[in-house]
Amino acid sequence: MAELHGQLEEHLRSLKLKAMLATYRSFSERAAKSKLSYEEYLALLLEEEVRARTDQTLQKKINQAKFPYVKPLESFDFSFQPDLPEKELLRLSSLEFLETKENLIFLGPPGVGKTHLAVSFGLKACMLKHRVLFVTARDLLDDLMLAVKQGALTGKLMSYSRLSLLVIDELGYVPVTKEQANVFFQLVSMRYEKGAMILTSNYGFEDWGQIFPDPVVASAILDRLVHHAKIFFIRGSSYRLKDKLKKAERRKTA
Repeated sequence: MAELHGQLEEHLRSLKLKAMLATYRSFSERAAKSKLSYEEYLALLLEEEVRARTDQTLQKKINQAKFPYVKPLESFDFSFQPDLPEKELLRLSSLEFLETKENLIFLGPPGVGKTHLAVSFGLKACMLKHRVLFVTARDLLDDLMLAVKQGALTGKLMSYSRLSLLVIDELGYVPVTKEQANVFFQLVSMRYEKGAMILTSNYGFEDWGQIFPDPVVASAILDRLVHHAKIFFIRGSSYRLKDKLKKAERRKTA
């Protein structure tokens, strides 16, 4: 029996069936006790291998997306932001907007859950094996400007355009130069009607003149972003403030 186990494990390693290698002994004991057929036993082993590989692929997608944290849509507290259309957002979690190449834009003051929602939709996309990248507007612009200096802007824009979903967080937190606005316009134009984006900003559209120094470029960017977009204005209270108030209340009670 030891020799047989050795042969089985050698074959499983050779075929890189790691989950089956880790579980086949315990599964064989269960199969014997339950009097499973050979086919049922094999199905259990294969199911475990597929599950493990699916989990591994998902984790790889999540790591590559570079989310700042992992928060699913199910954990979003819609009761704290009653103005948000919960049913519409849940419907959008089917990710039809990826297929139609639409954008999601979340606007509102700091702390109201814009980034949480952006991450949540990004996670949904990862679960369906899409290529996703989460990046702050500042890091994105720094990356594009570095590509300009290196004479590699076209290649960099192409790499961003190949993503199924590009999530750009915190547009407007830092000033944007005229040159940065121009390369950002090129990126938006390249993805226009070809790839979905999610964007968050503290500024309403009427204030985008404060983000981009050139009103013509600002108008051109805005036109392409909102043409095929679902736009959500979040006017509620800050989650971070809510958490601080809860902690203060607990300390007071204690």
